[in-house]
Amino acid sequence: MRFSYCMLPDYSFDEMIDMIKTADELGFHACYSVDETWHKDLWVLFSAAARETKNIRFGPNVTHVFLREPTLICQQMASLDELTGGRTEIVVSTGNFGLLSQYNIDWEGQKPLSRLKEAIHVMRTFLADGAITFEGDFFKYSGLYTFARPVQEGGIPIKMGAMKGPRSFRTAGEIADGMHQALAYSREAYDYSSGLLKEGAEKAGRDYASLDNGAWVVTVVSEDSAAAKQAARILVAFYISSMPAEQLARHGIDASELAPVVEALGAGDVKKAVSLFEPHYAEKLSLAGTPEEVVEKIKTDLEPAGVNHMILALSDPALVKLFSGEDVPNVPNIQGQLQLVHDRVMPAFG
Repeated sequence: MRFSYCMLPDYSFDEMIDMIKTADELGFHACYSVDETWHKDLWVLFSAAARETKNIRFGPNVTHVFLREPTLICQQMASLDELTGGRTEIVVSTGNFGLLSQYNIDWEGQKPLSRLKEAIHVMRTFLADGAITFEGDFFKYSGLYTFARPVQEGGIPIKMGAMKGPRSFRTAGEIADGMHQALAYSREAYDYSSGLLKEGAEKAGRDYASLDNGAWVVTVVSEDSAAAKQAARILVAFYISSMPAEQLARHGIDASELAPVVEALGAGDVKKAVSLFEPHYAEKLSLAGTPEEVVEKIKTDLEPAGVNHMILALSDPALVKLFSGEDVPNVPNIQGQLQLVHDRVMPAFG
Protein backbone atom coordinates (compact mmCIF):
# COMPACT_ATOMS: atom_id res chain seq x y z
CA MET A 1 0.00 0.00 0.00
CA ARG A 2 1.40 3.37 -1.04
CA PHE A 3 0.52 6.56 0.83
CA SER A 4 0.50 9.97 -0.80
CA TYR A 5 -0.61 13.47 0.18
CA CYS A 6 -2.85 15.58 -2.04
CA MET A 7 -3.08 19.23 -1.14
CA LEU A 8 -5.41 22.08 -1.77
CA PRO A 9 -2.80 24.79 -2.44
CA ASP A 10 -4.42 27.52 -0.38
CA TYR A 11 -1.71 28.15 2.23
CA SER A 12 1.31 30.43 1.92
CA PHE A 13 4.02 29.08 -0.37
CA ASP A 14 6.46 28.77 2.53
CA GLU A 15 3.93 26.68 4.46
CA MET A 16 3.18 24.45 1.49
CA ILE A 17 6.84 23.82 0.71
CA ASP A 18 7.33 22.84 4.35
CA MET A 19 4.40 20.41 4.08
CA ILE A 20 5.93 18.82 0.99
CA LYS A 21 9.36 18.58 2.66
CA THR A 22 7.74 16.85 5.66
CA ALA A 23 5.97 14.35 3.39
CA ASP A 24 9.25 13.70 1.57
CA GLU A 25 11.18 13.12 4.80
CA LEU A 26 8.48 10.75 6.08
CA GLY A 27 8.56 8.57 2.98
CA PHE A 28 5.26 9.44 1.31
CA HIS A 29 5.10 8.22 -2.29
CA ALA A 30 3.90 11.45 -3.88
CA CYS A 31 2.64 14.93 -3.26
CA TYR A 32 -0.21 15.76 -5.58
CA SER A 33 -2.21 18.95 -5.94
CA VAL A 34 -5.60 19.80 -7.33
CA ASP A 35 -5.44 21.86 -10.52
CA GLU A 36 -8.28 24.37 -10.40
CA THR A 37 -8.51 28.12 -10.87
CA TRP A 38 -9.90 28.45 -7.36
CA HIS A 39 -6.50 27.68 -5.79
CA LYS A 40 -2.88 28.75 -6.18
CA ASP A 41 -0.90 27.41 -9.11
CA LEU A 42 0.50 23.93 -8.55
CA TRP A 43 3.14 24.21 -11.27
CA VAL A 44 4.78 27.18 -9.59
CA LEU A 45 4.55 25.44 -6.20
CA PHE A 46 6.07 22.15 -7.36
CA SER A 47 8.86 23.92 -9.22
CA ALA A 48 9.77 25.71 -6.01
CA ALA A 49 9.56 22.47 -3.98
CA ALA A 50 11.53 20.32 -6.44
CA ARG A 51 15.00 21.30 -5.21
CA GLU A 52 13.89 21.13 -1.57
CA THR A 53 13.07 17.39 -1.77
CA LYS A 54 14.83 14.14 -2.61
CA ASN A 55 12.43 11.27 -3.21
CA ILE A 56 8.80 12.34 -3.28
CA ARG A 57 7.02 12.38 -6.61
CA PHE A 58 4.96 15.28 -7.97
CA GLY A 59 1.92 15.63 -10.14
CA PRO A 60 -1.51 17.15 -10.67
CA ASN A 61 -4.42 15.18 -9.25
CA VAL A 62 -6.23 15.88 -11.40
CA THR A 63 -5.36 18.06 -14.35
CA HIS A 64 -7.95 18.29 -17.07
CA VAL A 65 -8.45 18.30 -20.81
CA PHE A 66 -11.06 21.02 -21.27
CA LEU A 67 -9.21 23.92 -19.66
CA ARG A 68 -5.69 22.62 -20.30
CA GLU A 69 -4.53 21.66 -23.78
CA PRO A 70 -2.86 18.19 -23.74
CA THR A 71 0.42 19.20 -25.38
CA LEU A 72 0.78 22.10 -22.93
CA ILE A 73 0.29 19.65 -20.05
CA CYS A 74 3.12 17.62 -21.59
CA GLN A 75 5.35 20.70 -21.83
CA GLN A 76 4.74 21.52 -18.17
CA MET A 77 5.20 17.93 -16.98
CA ALA A 78 8.33 17.25 -19.02
CA SER A 79 9.88 20.44 -17.65
CA LEU A 80 8.96 19.45 -14.08
CA ASP A 81 10.26 15.94 -14.72
CA GLU A 82 13.67 17.31 -15.64
CA LEU A 83 13.67 19.65 -12.66
CA THR A 84 12.84 16.83 -10.22
CA GLY A 85 15.16 14.27 -11.79
CA GLY A 86 12.30 12.09 -13.01
CA ARG A 87 9.91 12.28 -10.05
CA THR A 88 6.60 13.06 -11.76
CA GLU A 89 3.34 11.45 -12.76
CA ILE A 90 0.16 12.77 -14.33
CA VAL A 91 -3.37 12.14 -13.10
CA VAL A 92 -5.73 13.47 -15.75
CA SER A 93 -9.49 13.68 -16.13
CA THR A 94 -12.16 15.67 -17.89
CA GLY A 95 -12.11 18.17 -15.02
CA ASN A 96 -14.26 19.55 -12.25
CA PHE A 97 -17.68 20.02 -13.83
CA GLY A 98 -18.56 22.77 -11.35
CA LEU A 99 -15.52 24.74 -12.49
CA LEU A 100 -16.33 24.10 -16.15
CA SER A 101 -19.82 25.49 -15.64
CA GLN A 102 -18.28 28.70 -14.28
CA TYR A 103 -16.36 28.94 -17.56
CA ASN A 104 -19.69 28.39 -19.40
CA ILE A 105 -18.32 25.25 -21.06
CA ASP A 106 -20.98 22.82 -22.29
CA TRP A 107 -19.00 19.72 -21.35
CA GLU A 108 -22.01 17.38 -21.61
CA GLY A 109 -22.39 18.16 -25.29
CA GLN A 110 -18.72 17.46 -26.05
CA LYS A 111 -18.33 13.72 -25.35
CA PRO A 112 -16.05 14.18 -22.32
CA LEU A 113 -14.77 10.59 -22.10
CA SER A 114 -13.99 10.45 -25.82
CA ARG A 115 -12.13 13.74 -25.46
CA LEU A 116 -10.15 12.35 -22.53
CA LYS A 117 -9.20 9.16 -24.40
CA GLU A 118 -7.99 11.15 -27.37
CA ALA A 119 -6.08 13.55 -25.09
CA ILE A 120 -4.25 10.63 -23.44
CA HIS A 121 -3.23 9.35 -26.87
CA VAL A 122 -1.93 12.82 -27.75
CA MET A 123 -0.04 13.08 -24.44
CA ARG A 124 1.61 9.66 -24.76
CA THR A 125 2.71 10.46 -28.31
CA PHE A 126 4.02 13.94 -27.53
CA LEU A 127 5.87 12.82 -24.38
CA ALA A 128 7.43 9.85 -26.16
CA ASP A 129 8.40 11.53 -29.43
CA GLY A 130 8.64 15.23 -28.63
CA ALA A 131 6.60 15.87 -31.77
CA ILE A 132 3.14 15.15 -33.13
CA THR A 133 1.15 15.28 -36.32
CA PHE A 134 -2.40 14.20 -35.62
CA GLU A 135 -5.96 14.86 -36.73
CA GLY A 136 -8.56 13.70 -34.25
CA ASP A 137 -12.08 14.63 -33.32
CA PHE A 138 -10.98 17.07 -30.62
CA PHE A 139 -7.28 17.85 -31.19
CA LYS A 140 -5.34 18.54 -34.38
CA TYR A 141 -1.61 19.17 -34.87
CA SER A 142 0.69 19.58 -37.83
CA GLY A 143 4.38 19.09 -37.08
CA LEU A 144 4.15 20.42 -33.51
CA TYR A 145 7.34 19.82 -31.53
CA THR A 146 8.93 20.65 -28.16
CA PHE A 147 12.37 20.66 -26.58
CA ALA A 148 10.81 19.95 -23.17
CA ARG A 149 11.65 16.29 -22.65
CA PRO A 150 11.03 13.99 -19.65
CA VAL A 151 14.03 12.27 -18.10
CA GLN A 152 12.54 9.42 -16.06
CA GLU A 153 13.13 5.89 -17.22
CA GLY A 154 10.05 4.44 -18.86
CA GLY A 155 8.42 7.83 -19.31
CA ILE A 156 5.98 9.78 -17.16
CA PRO A 157 3.08 7.58 -15.93
CA ILE A 158 -0.35 8.78 -17.04
CA LYS A 159 -3.19 7.82 -14.71
CA MET A 160 -6.88 8.65 -14.89
CA GLY A 161 -9.03 10.33 -12.29
CA ALA A 162 -12.58 8.99 -12.21
CA MET A 163 -15.74 9.09 -10.10
CA LYS A 164 -18.91 7.95 -11.82
CA GLY A 165 -18.21 4.91 -14.00
CA PRO A 166 -18.74 2.45 -15.51
CA ARG A 167 -17.15 3.54 -18.80
CA SER A 168 -14.42 5.68 -17.25
CA PHE A 169 -13.37 2.85 -14.89
CA ARG A 170 -13.11 0.38 -17.76
CA THR A 171 -11.26 2.90 -19.92
CA ALA A 172 -8.66 3.46 -17.21
CA GLY A 173 -7.95 -0.27 -17.20
CA GLU A 174 -7.64 -0.28 -20.97
CA ILE A 175 -5.34 2.69 -21.56
CA ALA A 176 -3.97 4.26 -18.35
CA ASP A 177 -1.22 3.38 -15.87
CA GLY A 178 -3.79 3.39 -13.10
CA MET A 179 -6.89 5.07 -11.78
CA HIS A 180 -7.50 7.31 -8.79
CA GLN A 181 -11.15 7.31 -7.75
CA ALA A 182 -12.10 10.49 -5.93
CA LEU A 183 -14.48 10.83 -3.00
CA ALA A 184 -15.35 7.15 -2.59
CA TYR A 185 -15.23 5.46 0.81
CA SER A 186 -17.37 2.31 0.81
CA ARG A 187 -16.58 -1.31 0.06
CA GLU A 188 -19.39 -1.30 -2.50
CA ALA A 189 -17.87 1.67 -4.33
CA TYR A 190 -14.43 0.08 -4.58
CA ASP A 191 -15.67 -3.40 -5.44
CA TYR A 192 -17.52 -1.74 -8.30
CA SER A 193 -14.65 0.42 -9.59
CA SER A 194 -11.95 -2.23 -9.11
CA GLY A 195 -14.02 -4.82 -10.93
CA LEU A 196 -14.44 -2.54 -13.91
CA LEU A 197 -10.78 -1.48 -13.84
CA LYS A 198 -9.81 -5.15 -13.97
CA GLU A 199 -12.34 -5.85 -16.71
CA GLY A 200 -10.87 -3.07 -18.84
CA ALA A 201 -7.30 -4.24 -18.26
CA GLU A 202 -8.08 -7.84 -19.14
CA LYS A 203 -9.98 -6.77 -22.27
CA ALA A 204 -6.86 -4.90 -23.41
CA GLY A 205 -4.53 -7.78 -22.47
CA ARG A 206 -2.91 -5.78 -19.69
CA ASP A 207 -1.75 -6.80 -16.21
CA TYR A 208 -4.37 -5.52 -13.76
CA ALA A 209 -2.09 -6.18 -10.77
CA SER A 210 0.46 -3.69 -12.13
CA LEU A 211 -2.01 -0.80 -12.21
CA ASP A 212 -2.15 1.94 -9.59
CA ASN A 213 -5.60 1.57 -7.99
CA GLY A 214 -5.84 4.70 -5.88
CA ALA A 215 -8.37 6.11 -3.42
CA TRP A 216 -8.47 9.94 -3.31
CA VAL A 217 -10.15 10.61 0.01
CA VAL A 218 -10.83 13.63 2.21
CA THR A 219 -8.93 12.74 5.38
CA VAL A 220 -8.56 14.18 8.87
CA VAL A 221 -6.45 12.37 11.48
CA SER A 222 -6.31 13.37 15.14
CA GLU A 223 -5.98 11.90 18.61
CA ASP A 224 -9.41 13.48 19.15
CA SER A 225 -11.77 11.40 17.02
CA ALA A 226 -14.78 13.70 17.39
CA ALA A 227 -12.74 16.76 16.39
CA ALA A 228 -11.37 14.98 13.31
CA LYS A 229 -14.86 13.98 12.24
CA GLN A 230 -16.23 17.48 12.73
CA ALA A 231 -13.46 18.96 10.59
CA ALA A 232 -14.12 16.37 7.90
CA ARG A 233 -17.85 17.02 8.04
CA ILE A 234 -17.34 20.72 7.32
CA LEU A 235 -14.97 20.08 4.41
CA VAL A 236 -16.91 17.24 2.83
CA ALA A 237 -20.08 19.35 2.71
CA PHE A 238 -18.33 21.42 0.02
CA TYR A 239 -17.66 18.32 -2.11
CA ILE A 240 -21.21 16.97 -2.25
CA SER A 241 -22.16 18.82 -5.42
CA SER A 242 -19.19 17.18 -7.19
CA MET A 243 -20.40 13.65 -6.51
CA PRO A 244 -22.58 11.95 -9.14
CA ALA A 245 -25.85 10.44 -7.92
CA GLU A 246 -24.59 6.98 -8.87
CA GLN A 247 -21.55 7.40 -6.64
CA LEU A 248 -23.65 8.57 -3.70
CA ALA A 249 -25.88 5.52 -4.20
CA ARG A 250 -22.83 3.28 -3.76
CA HIS A 251 -22.61 4.72 -0.25
CA GLY A 252 -26.26 4.05 0.53
CA ILE A 253 -27.27 7.69 -0.02
CA ASP A 254 -29.95 8.98 -2.37
CA ALA A 255 -28.82 12.24 -3.99
CA SER A 256 -32.17 13.85 -3.14
CA GLU A 257 -31.33 13.52 0.56
CA LEU A 258 -28.41 15.92 0.12
CA ALA A 259 -30.10 18.34 -2.28
CA PRO A 260 -30.81 20.82 0.57
CA VAL A 261 -27.08 20.86 1.42
CA VAL A 262 -26.16 21.67 -2.17
CA GLU A 263 -28.89 24.32 -2.32
CA ALA A 264 -27.66 26.00 0.87
CA LEU A 265 -24.08 26.07 -0.40
CA GLY A 266 -25.26 27.50 -3.70
CA ALA A 267 -26.94 30.29 -1.76
CA GLY A 268 -23.74 30.94 0.19
CA ASP A 269 -25.16 29.78 3.53
CA VAL A 270 -22.29 27.62 4.77
CA LYS A 271 -23.59 27.26 8.33
CA LYS A 272 -26.94 25.98 7.10
CA ALA A 273 -25.25 23.58 4.69
CA VAL A 274 -23.08 22.09 7.43
CA SER A 275 -26.02 21.79 9.83
CA LEU A 276 -28.02 19.96 7.16
CA PHE A 277 -25.08 17.68 6.37
CA GLU A 278 -25.70 15.37 9.29
CA PRO A 279 -22.84 13.45 10.97
CA HIS A 280 -23.95 10.06 9.63
CA TYR A 281 -23.50 11.36 6.08
CA ALA A 282 -20.03 12.65 6.89
CA GLU A 283 -19.10 9.28 8.41
CA LYS A 284 -19.96 7.61 5.09
CA LEU A 285 -18.18 10.21 2.95
CA SER A 286 -14.84 10.81 4.65
CA LEU A 287 -11.86 9.09 6.21
CA ALA A 288 -11.63 10.68 9.63
CA GLY A 289 -10.83 9.81 13.22
CA THR A 290 -7.90 8.49 15.19
CA PRO A 291 -5.07 6.76 13.35
CA GLU A 292 -6.46 3.43 14.50
CA GLU A 293 -9.91 4.25 13.13
CA VAL A 294 -8.36 5.23 9.81
CA VAL A 295 -6.45 1.92 9.66
CA GLU A 296 -9.61 -0.03 10.40
CA LYS A 297 -11.56 1.74 7.64
CA ILE A 298 -8.86 1.09 5.05
CA LYS A 299 -8.48 -2.55 6.06
CA THR A 300 -12.24 -3.18 6.09
CA ASP A 301 -13.52 -1.29 3.05
CA LEU A 302 -10.69 -0.27 0.73
CA GLU A 303 -7.75 -2.68 0.78
CA PRO A 304 -9.88 -5.85 0.33
CA ALA A 305 -11.46 -4.28 -2.77
CA GLY A 306 -8.08 -3.92 -4.47
CA VAL A 307 -7.00 -0.40 -3.50
CA ASN A 308 -3.19 -0.27 -3.39
CA HIS A 309 -2.63 3.48 -3.04
CA MET A 310 -4.12 5.87 -0.49
CA ILE A 311 -4.16 9.48 -1.68
CA LEU A 312 -4.94 11.45 1.46
CA ALA A 313 -6.47 14.86 0.85
CA LEU A 314 -5.60 15.99 4.36
CA SER A 315 -7.53 18.87 5.87
CA ASP A 316 -6.56 20.89 8.93
CA PRO A 317 -7.99 23.76 11.03
CA ALA A 318 -6.54 26.41 8.70
CA LEU A 319 -8.33 24.91 5.71
CA VAL A 320 -11.58 24.51 7.64
CA LYS A 321 -11.33 28.16 8.71
CA LEU A 322 -10.71 29.28 5.14
CA PHE A 323 -13.69 27.37 3.76
CA SER A 324 -16.22 27.94 6.51
CA GLY A 325 -14.94 30.53 8.99
CA GLU A 326 -15.26 27.95 11.79
CA ASP A 327 -12.61 27.04 14.34
CA VAL A 328 -12.00 23.35 14.98
CA PRO A 329 -9.73 22.70 17.99
CA ASN A 330 -7.75 19.54 18.71
CA VAL A 331 -6.90 18.79 15.08
CA PRO A 332 -3.20 18.89 14.10
CA ASN A 333 -1.92 20.94 11.21
CA ILE A 334 -0.94 19.17 7.99
CA GLN A 335 2.59 18.39 9.18
CA GLY A 336 1.22 16.90 12.40
CA GLN A 337 -1.23 14.72 10.50
CA LEU A 338 1.48 13.55 8.10
CA GLN A 339 3.48 12.50 11.16
CA LEU A 340 0.50 10.62 12.66
CA VAL A 341 -0.08 8.79 9.37
CA HIS A 342 3.60 7.88 9.17
CA ASP A 343 3.83 6.71 12.77
CA ARG A 344 0.53 4.89 13.22
CA VAL A 345 -1.20 4.27 9.92
CA MET A 346 1.49 3.32 7.40
CA PRO A 347 3.10 0.63 9.65
CA ALA A 348 -0.19 -1.32 9.63
CA PHE A 349 0.31 -1.97 5.91
CA GLY A 350 3.90 -3.19 5.92
